[in-house]
Amino acid sequence: MENETDTAHEAQAQAALAAKIAEQNDRFRRTWGADFTVPGQIVMTRGVADLSPAAKAIIMQRVQGFDVFTEDNDPYGDHGFGAFEFDIGGNSYRIFWKIDLYDTEYSMGSDDPANPEVTRRVLTIMHASEY
Repeated sequence: MENETDTAHEAQAQAALAAKIAEQNDRFRRTWGADFTVPGQIVMTRGVADLSPAAKAIIMQRVQGFDVFTEDNDPYGDHGFGAFEFDIGGNSYRIFWKIDLYDTEYSMGSDDPANPEVTRRVLTIMHASEY
């Protein structure tokens, strides 16, 4: 019985941690990094950077507004990944975005990913084929 209680408490703690990280990831992504309480940087692959300004504007809007988190694309509940498709100028694009959590030097994973004082986010935007 005690083992089941420990497991339930651990699952609750993990869910609470994921929810805290998801809230921070959402804030960073929705403000496009302008909320300095959740520091980080936004990068795009060369394939995305080479798209037209109009296509990049659509991508920015879609990443900021993304809210279709499911068990398939968000298994940890941290809102760290998304995918969408769009058409412009007769071309179709499938875009992935992901958020990685680093230490303040951007050299390794954060030891405390829910603490924005010691965590830096990197939002990477790419073509699905570049993943």
